[in-house]
Amino acid sequence: MRLDHADRPELNKGTVDFIVESDEYWAPPPLPKLAPTYFTPDPPPPTPREPVPLHYLFALDVSMIAVESGFLQSVCSILLDVLYGGTAADGTTFEPCFPQGCRIAILTFDQALHFYNLSADLPRAHQLVVGDLEEIFLPLRNGLFVDPWESRIVVENLIGSLAERNSQTVIRESCLGGALIAGLASLAGRGGHIVMFQCTMPTIGPGALEPPTDESHVYGTDKERTLFIPRVQAWHQIAEECSDEGIGVSMFLGMSKTIDVGSIGIVPSTTGGELFFHPRYNPARDQIVLASQLQRLVTRTTAFSCVMRIRCSHGLRVSKYYGNFQERSPTDLTLGIFDSDKAVSALLGHSQTLDERQYAYLQCAVLYTSVDGQRRVRTCNLALPVVSLAGNVFRYADMDAVVCHLARESMTSLSSRRMAQIREDLTDKCSSMLLGYRRNCAVAAAQSQLIIPEAFRALPIYTLAITKSKPLKGRNVSADVRNYYAKKILSMSVRNTMQYLYPRLLALHDLDENAALADATTGHVYLPSLMRDSHMFMEAHGVYLIDNDEFTIFWVGASVSPEILLDLFGVDDIGALDPSDMTELPILDTRLSRQVQYILGHRYSQRGRVPKMLVVRQNMDGMEIEFSDMLVEDQNNSAMSYLDYLCLVHKQIGAALTNGGSLSSNASLRGSPW
Repeated sequence: MRLDHADRPELNKGTVDFIVESDEYWAPPPLPKLAPTYFTPDPPPPTPREPVPLHYLFALDVSMIAVESGFLQSVCSILLDVLYGGTAADGTTFEPCFPQGCRIAILTFDQALHFYNLSADLPRAHQLVVGDLEEIFLPLRNGLFVDPWESRIVVENLIGSLAERNSQTVIRESCLGGALIAGLASLAGRGGHIVMFQCTMPTIGPGALEPPTDESHVYGTDKERTLFIPRVQAWHQIAEECSDEGIGVSMFLGMSKTIDVGSIGIVPSTTGGELFFHPRYNPARDQIVLASQLQRLVTRTTAFSCVMRIRCSHGLRVSKYYGNFQERSPTDLTLGIFDSDKAVSALLGHSQTLDERQYAYLQCAVLYTSVDGQRRVRTCNLALPVVSLAGNVFRYADMDAVVCHLARESMTSLSSRRMAQIREDLTDKCSSMLLGYRRNCAVAAAQSQLIIPEAFRALPIYTLAITKSKPLKGRNVSADVRNYYAKKILSMSVRNTMQYLYPRLLALHDLDENAALADATTGHVYLPSLMRDSHMFMEAHGVYLIDNDEFTIFWVGASVSPEILLDLFGVDDIGALDPSDMTELPILDTRLSRQVQYILGHRYSQRGRVPKMLVVRQNMDGMEIEFSDMLVEDQNNSAMSYLDYLCLVHKQIGAALTNGGSLSSNASLRGSPW
């Protein structure tokens, strides 16, 4: 052991942050370009970027669609609440949640770009309009980014008047690409976070897109993969330049028609940002969800201008990375922004034989700037035992990590392979792992018996769930929806991925009296047990809650008891239950209502935001199909049931054992470790 072992925190702790003050750790400037993307009278110096607190640029679409749908009015109202707090509908006040010390800028756009001077010494914000989208330039530096408290009067008046001043607009076009370049010009040399609010497909300016043709005819063909790549190269260039400048981009989409997420979504996914999807935006239904998402975005632990590197000990190598980032080199990942809701995964390969008497070491190091402007290095260290017996590998393996790897690998393959091939490959890989266990750890069992290792009991159902996810499901699903969920799965944490793939289903009508209520003596609260995702275990007189982190759905059976309806929804007749008006569960003074409110509150606190809530009645509401699709053990989503899927896996394994060969001749299986 090293003599200084006790004095070195990185040798004693799994995760350590080091403050680095030397300018050699500052973010390097991007490489010079032959043709500049934008013009500015005060370009950033070609030197490493000095760390500064995080700057936010809020860019709002003010076209006719954004105004008519109520999206612009909702965004302005939510922004003021985030910046300065406010009063809730029930009269309670809430505090602002915008991080102290950060600065903001406001940009609006339609067929032109509108910048605002927000200096505190002005009576109101001064607007500067840039109409030339071919040669975008930054018209001001001073007064563009301000402290929201020092310029509170100016900022409040501007945001509060945006919806009214654009209420008579007849402009339908939107220059999203131009707004991103304007944000790039304003944050160049300092890094930051661009938060876009967009309602229409960008049809003018840089990255202009033509309305797409009918996409249904490409499913099942070689052109299918074109749905998952940008149609215009400009979006790739914008994304890479933002990432090089340490700028992250997040987008809130409130469109009523297709918006081509496959093209514009490359910017958030490359810069480490996030997409928020609100098709057919309705303020009454979606504003509470949008508010919680924006609050989570500004309050969660966030870093920017990040560079990540994963190191391995001798005998291991990183063969591929999965997630939302830019791969600057074979060893370094660049993220404009990185937050506590995101995860990056790496696939490790063996480069030589490992010594069982030694540990295998892994280190993930991230050089980043904190929200308050401090340059740091975070190291995550891991020492893993080396084993040669397959039984030990299966005994101590982490099934959640394996499932997340399979899901991310599948999402990454969408741009290069057909969905049918990806689904078949997932089944082959699941069977291959179970075949490896059968051959190496359960030789004495009969060949007709399906043997599954304890740690991988749920591997088949999670593999089936991946094939039933929206990016891969067989039914016709719009390209926007497929692209949104594919990019979401690529960036989610392990826990969120598992909960999305296999939603949590709970029978509310059958709760114990003490479930989800504090014990009178100890104060402890125990949550009720979950049930399997299948209609086979449901009853027509029950009420069920299912949650996949994107939707929270209450399913009300046709024969439900009036007492349950009264205790939970405040009505005693299923016909009086109006799902279109039910955006929040009513707070009632009943035991069942208190139990469900606690369950929902606990889940909301876990994820930090509110999902969309739906109430569907059996055989009465069209959205019941969304609930049915989440029951992954049933035969749905143009895929087989869990029981049939187990039979298929068993058949593949049995055929391989009988014939003495591999599962298939697919090239992807030739690299199987078993």
